[in-house]
Amino acid sequence: MNETSPIRTETAREYPGTLPGDARPRETPVAPPVGRRSRARFWFILLLILAGAGYAGYRFYLAPKSETQVATAPGRGKGSGGRGGHAEPPQAVGIATVAPGDVPIVLAGLGTVTPLATVTVRSQISGYLTEIGFREGQTVKKGDFLAQIDSRPYEAQLAQYQGQLMRDQALLQNSKLDLARFQRLSQQDSISKQNVDTQGALVKQNEGTVAADQALVDQQKLNITYTRIVSPVEGRVGLRQIDQGNYITAASTSIVVVTQLHPISVVFTLPEDDVARVMRRVRSGAKLAVTAYDRGDTNIIATGVLDTVDNQIDTTTGTVKLRAIFENQDDALFPNQFVNAKLVVDTVRDAPIVPTAAILRGTPGTYVYLLQGDDKVVVRPVKLGEADGPRTVVTEGLSVGDRVVVDGTDRLRDNAPVRITEEAGKTRTGAPGNRPTADGAAMPAAAPVTEGAKPDAAKADAVAPEGQKRERRRQRPAEAQ
Repeated sequence: MNETSPIRTETAREYPGTLPGDARPRETPVAPPVGRRSRARFWFILLLILAGAGYAGYRFYLAPKSETQVATAPGRGKGSGGRGGHAEPPQAVGIATVAPGDVPIVLAGLGTVTPLATVTVRSQISGYLTEIGFREGQTVKKGDFLAQIDSRPYEAQLAQYQGQLMRDQALLQNSKLDLARFQRLSQQDSISKQNVDTQGALVKQNEGTVAADQALVDQQKLNITYTRIVSPVEGRVGLRQIDQGNYITAASTSIVVVTQLHPISVVFTLPEDDVARVMRRVRSGAKLAVTAYDRGDTNIIATGVLDTVDNQIDTTTGTVKLRAIFENQDDALFPNQFVNAKLVVDTVRDAPIVPTAAILRGTPGTYVYLLQGDDKVVVRPVKLGEADGPRTVVTEGLSVGDRVVVDGTDRLRDNAPVRITEEAGKTRTGAPGNRPTADGAAMPAAAPVTEGAKPDAAKADAVAPEGQKRERRRQRPAEAQ
């Protein structure tokens, strides 16, 4: 049979898997069914989806949550799948009531304690220092003995001048007697008038010599007085600057420094813009109080009164100097000490006052959160007046009796719901077990009825098992609506 036979061709067409020259057909592999594999993949994906949904439901509904998460968890709005949506929970806040009061107008400046008198004691004559009459740090009065200089050279010179004075006094006396004789002879025309005039001039000359001698005597007596050095002012002596036995040169050698401490002054500066206000009060005769604070501006050192204002403004700094007087009986102020001086110029009477912590600054300017009713706050712009540390005067925007938020303002917004936990810095409830919320305010374990909470639910939370507590936490957002 040739290769173009119809039988071979038909066999090859019927068994396409045969090889040339082989009449036996080969086995063709059979693929597994496609439908069974697709169904297995579908069920595996469905199981993964169900497992993920179960885990998410457990974490959201059944897993225990901390108290902070419960208090700060945001509510679900409308369209989130809940029953009618949930509003955000009330924010725990502390409030204070705007009350009338007096606020002093205080001007602050940097000052230095300056003694009213600081004297460097020096000798007015030269000589050897023979005695020291003070103890370092001693308080002395005016005229108290401080030091002694050797006076013997001056006493010897005094005796010399006194002898010269006596000699010249005798010459003067003799010239006066001669003048009297010449005058009698001139009356008898026994002597010329020229001789009388010459004798009169001699008398005047001797009188001048005697006066000069007397001045020398007085000068030496004064020098002897200067050998005893006394305190010129009342105050406290410092460290001794020269020892006994040293030679002192007049007006150049310092012995000790005496500083007056009672009273003492503080010289401080204020901006030139405040000068007019201070001068109005000074001209009216008011005694303005000045308080000296320490370097940290926290502790009061002493309290005094304003004494005077300098007569010109320093053009380099734009400030004016003022001096305040302090009695300083307890020696709290020390010379050259740095202090913060605060001058009370005036006092604002019966003004609306709010705590400074309630004042915020932002896009609306200066504002506060004003409490409306007992469960909502609104943003209220205000204008401020004088401030006194923790208190600030409000000139516009608030009235006496309004309540403002002073604690928990960091998460508030306009028309936000709130829950009052503190008023004027004191917790409104006395229940034990207060715990801090997310904003730092103290939230009682069982809220009172006036706060908008249900007492039965609060009591039940205190004694219910953990499972029931979790169930109530899920239900409260819905009940708030």
